[in-house]
Order: sequence, then structure tokens, then C-alpha cells
Amino acid sequence: SRDIDRVNGKQMVQILRKCKILIVLSGCGTSGRIAFLLVTSFNEMVKAPKQKQICSYIIAPFVAGQLDFCLKHLDVFTPVLLGFNPVHMARSEPMQDCSFHFKDVAERMIAEQRHKKAFVLNPVLGAEAISGSSRMKGGSATKIILESILLAGHEAAFRGKRVTPECISAWITASEMVYETTYSHSDELAALIHQAGESLQMKAHVYYIGWQTLGIIGLTDASECVPTFGADFDDIRGFINNGFREMKNKEGDLSFLGPEFVIGHKDFVDTILPSLSQNDVMLFLFTVNDDLHEVTALADQVRRRTSNLHAIAHDLEKFTIPETVCNMFGTVLHITWSFSSEEVNSRQRWELSTKWCLNAISTGAHVLKGKVYMNYMIDLRVTNSKLYRRAINILQRFTGCSKGECERALLRAIYSTDDLSEDMTSADVWKHTDVANRRDQVRTRLFIFTIC
Repeated sequence: SRDIDRVNGKQMVQILRKCKILIVLSGCGTSGRIAFLLVTSFNEMVKAPKQKQICSYIIAPFVAGQLDFCLKHLDVFTPVLLGFNPVHMARSEPMQDCSFHFKDVAERMIAEQRHKKAFVLNPVLGAEAISGSSRMKGGSATKIILESILLAGHEAAFRGKRVTPECISAWITASEMVYETTYSHSDELAALIHQAGESLQMKAHVYYIGWQTLGIIGLTDASECVPTFGADFDDIRGFINNGFREMKNKEGDLSFLGPEFVIGHKDFVDTILPSLSQNDVMLFLFTVNDDLHEVTALADQVRRRTSNLHAIAHDLEKFTIPETVCNMFGTVLHITWSFSSEEVNSRQRWELSTKWCLNAISTGAHVLKGKVYMNYMIDLRVTNSKLYRRAINILQRFTGCSKGECERALLRAIYSTDDLSEDMTSADVWKHTDVANRRDQVRTRLFIFTIC
């Protein structure tokens, strides 16, 4: 709490009070998706007439480059690095067209932290449930920490409350309660995992139909299944009410880019509903604050095609979802929250709870499908240096071969040849991943067959 409070103290309050200054959340992969969600949710929460945007996001491929730029201009920027690996374990391998590596940048951040010009938040979480999948513990912890900083800073800047370590601890404790409340519904969650797993085993689909930021949570979870489990984009898909208008992304409507970018409820009705089967799982994500007439109308349309219809629904003790709505669904993970909106922000808790539920459902479903072996993702694609090293480590673990032998097997799969040239073996890792990115079948599962 002390480190977080340092970031969240006077500087955060000053930033929030000055409309000319932005808080930019930047990350790649899961971190970038969490950044987008937090910015969308937070800007909506604090918006007021004539108030300029406080937060912005960057879904970035090159975080180290941004930090390096900030460190060179500390008169303008205050960089903050949030990560869950100790700095001494940061990667030190060369990066494409770059004279420094990530460990260099992290160590420079530590040095500037002594002067309070930069900050490194580095809590230790322990291993993920699925080795290498950073979206469950890491993604959730990122949301909790950044949300705590933003919310506490907002309380101080706009409501005159004093930010203390106890204030931060209160937000963290509230998140722990969200965890306990969510997983007290383990029977319903297990049923949803089973339904989704059966669907994927039968080569059918899982569809998330969400409202507001719960729709973004659904889209995020679905998008992560592709790089995490080697899934096809239509195995698990998310749809949100009002499409990109509800997303509020900088680029606006991107549906013209192809079927992967069609995300609205109307798009679902037009393109997916006509071919929906009993093997497809429909999972509605909504709260008591959403348009329940809209929820029931769409659920009624879906029920005409399939009875495989389920829901995750959130409400409050004094403001509950009518039973007539819940009765439209087979399995309902119905969570009624006891705390009031004065104690915590309900929307943020609903988001975190839904994230944990969907992470469990999509992960469990892919485990049942056979995409995970002994807690290792065995069908991942080698799209970057991190996954390149991970693929080698997985091969070593399951074959008992040396690191060199495993890397050569990996390269033979990437370049589709048994005869590796010197140019291939001596090339930088980024060149290997560039080739792998342009091929559909360069995956760890193929490497195991190759080496054997």
C-alpha cells in the first residue's frame, strides 16, 4: 500500500484537478485490454458537463520504448511501471531496431523512483492457474491496483477526501470481498464451465451477449482465447449492445474491417442467430441497471432457436432483477451484492466479478477441449519473443531434450524444413517470430510432433 499511495498521493490529485493533463494507461496484450476497459469505465464515471477527458489509453506493442521516451522527458511525464515479475528477472534480450532492452528501462525506472520522478509497482502474485496465461491473476490484479489508484485519486481531487494507505487498503479489501462473493456461486459457475466445454468439444460456439462494460469484459475474454489457447476467433465470441458506439474506442466503428470486427447485438441477430444450434452456448451478461426489457426481448429471440441459454446477472439487495427475467435462462449465476453504492462503486465490482467468471468459463472450456496439458498451454502460437522462449521451455519439459535441440526443432517447424541454414539459426528471435506470424500452423503442438 505504501508504494501505491506514493503514486496515488499529491501527484495523482493534481493530475485529476488539471484538465490539461492526461493519465495515459498503456499496455500490450491483456494489460492493453485492461487499460482500455479502465479508461472507458473511469471516464464515464467522472464525466461532467464541459469536463475534458481525464484518461486515455494505448494498446501498445512496444511498452519499453514509451517508458524510455518518458524517462528522457521527465519534465513532462511521470512514468509508472506496473508488473508482477521482479525487475532483476526482466528480459535482457535485444529488441528489434532498439539499442536497449526491457531490463535496462526497468532499472532506470528504479533509479528515478528514488527522486520520485518515476515509480515501479512490483507486487508478487505467485504462479497463474495456467502456466503463462497472465490474464487471470495478472490481469485481475492490474485492474484492482489501477482502479484503486484512480478511484482514490478521484475521491481526493473531486470530493475533498484525504488519500491515505488505509484508503487504498479499503479498495483492496473490497476486491477481496468481490472474489469471495463471486466464488460462493461455484456450483453455477461449474455448470457454465461444463456447458461451454461440451460446446467446444462438439466444435460448436460460445457467445457472450453483454451490456455496457460487461459487454467489453465479454469481448476481452473472447479475444484472449485466440492467442492463449490457439482458438479460432469464432470459438468464443463477444457482442455488446450498440456495438462500437458503446465501446467508445478512439477509432470508432471498425466493422468494415471484416467479420472479426462485427460486435453489436444487431449484428448478432443478423449474422449469427439464424444459424444458431442447440450445441451453441449463449451467455447473457447484464446488471439490474441495464435495460431489462431489451435483455428479455433478445433472450426471447434466442429461445426460439435454442434452449442452451444462460446468464450472469448482478443486482443489489434493495434493487433486484425480477424473477421473470431470470426464469428465461437455464443456468443463472445471479449475484446479489450486499454493499451499497456509497461504500464502493458497484459497476467496478460487477466488472471484476464478471471477469473472473468468464476467465474461469473460457479457461475451463479449453481445458476440457484438450488445449491444456499439465497446466501448460500446448497449442499456443509463437507470435513474439516471450512465446518463442515459452515454446522452447514447454518442449524441454515434455521431451527431456536439451534447450539447443528444442530450439532447432522449433526453427524447423517455423521454416518448414529439416535442413536449417546458417541464416536461419543465427537470426534474431524477432525474425523467427515474424515468419511464424505469417503462418497458420506454427504452434507448440506441432513442435512436439516435430521433435519426437
